[in-house]
Amino acid sequence: MTVHLHWFLPTGGDGRTLVDRHAYTDGGVRRDRITPVSGVRAPDIDYLAQIAKAAEQLGFEAVLTPTGTWCEDAWLTTTALTQVTDRLKFLVAFRPGVISPVLAAQMAATYQRISGGRLLLNVVTGGDSTEQRRFGDALDHDRRYARTDEFLQVVRGVWGGAPFDFHGEHYQVEGGLTALPPDPLPEIFFGGSSAAAGPVAARNVDVYLTWGEPPEQVKQKIDWISGLAAREGRTVRFGIRLHTVSRDSAKEAWATADRLLGDLDADTVAAAQQALGKSESVGQQRMLALHGGSRDKLEISPNLWAGVGLVRGGAGTALVGSHTEVADRIEEYHALGIEHFVLSGYPHLEEAYWFGEGVRPELAARGLLPGVLDRPGGPAAGGRPASAPGAAPLLVAGGR
Repeated sequence: MTVHLHWFLPTGGDGRTLVDRHAYTDGGVRRDRITPVSGVRAPDIDYLAQIAKAAEQLGFEAVLTPTGTWCEDAWLTTTALTQVTDRLKFLVAFRPGVISPVLAAQMAATYQRISGGRLLLNVVTGGDSTEQRRFGDALDHDRRYARTDEFLQVVRGVWGGAPFDFHGEHYQVEGGLTALPPDPLPEIFFGGSSAAAGPVAARNVDVYLTWGEPPEQVKQKIDWISGLAAREGRTVRFGIRLHTVSRDSAKEAWATADRLLGDLDADTVAAAQQALGKSESVGQQRMLALHGGSRDKLEISPNLWAGVGLVRGGAGTALVGSHTEVADRIEEYHALGIEHFVLSGYPHLEEAYWFGEGVRPELAARGLLPGVLDRPGGPAAGGRPASAPGAAPLLVAGGR
């Protein structure tokens, strides 16, 4: 089992800060109404193309694109980016409750033909009722997962190439059909830490994703989902969602992590923790429990830093250290059964180079990757990004 490395496409904006979209007066919708925060970049298609091209050049297999109010639409954005990349796959996040499963199956089939088979699907059931209601979804937490279960059954059914009937609590389909099924069928990624989420993963998904908890907690999740899948007669593979701060030395890496928190005052952290504490997501509550809202002892496991989760929702931990140390931690998770690593860093363009030129060769040398992708020009002096941008565009940092 080799390691599959994926990067992140910040369609809610990017920058050299952890301050989330709430720092902006209008969520970052208009550039001329941004609350002054330094080092912020808009999710312009040209900037996103830079990240996508860098990820492809550096040997990442795919990029995850988030979904939500403050993000550009994942389907449209990534379809555009398939036209400026050749091999890169796109892990498109979407919410089952706001789209017909038959239409989603058809969209996936079309996407595969346009892109040459480069679509992966990330199913986001949703853990925030306020966010769900913005999209017209009034179901509670557990019923959303029950609906996701039905949704995925319908999607797989209509990919079968013959008329498909389904009669459930949430969907009734008669003769559902994707006239030209996708080829290949997109792999389905899914995450959820609640009791309602586990059976959905066991019955329907290819890859179960967890946020970056300490190894012993990740092992517990792997055992949990594996056991549920075995009862269904299935096997599920596993992935993990982490940020990274990798440098030529551990000292440099930790200095960068400290800088990310350096400009955040106590009120900012407290406000973010209060907002995140209202989430219905069990996974989000597990992220919050890792640090308890305190800046003390944020290294919760060797090289695993919980500082991101002080002010940002979703994935709240980062691998921090030298390239060798970060590779050590990836190898440790891999030994537990993690195959897919969905990574990110601030800013996403520069951090893709730090990881791709620093950690990826370490993993290849250990036999965990097919090989190191040669990049014309090689790394810049000192391992620093060879094509880091000069003047930064402007906007919001709100990815997942």
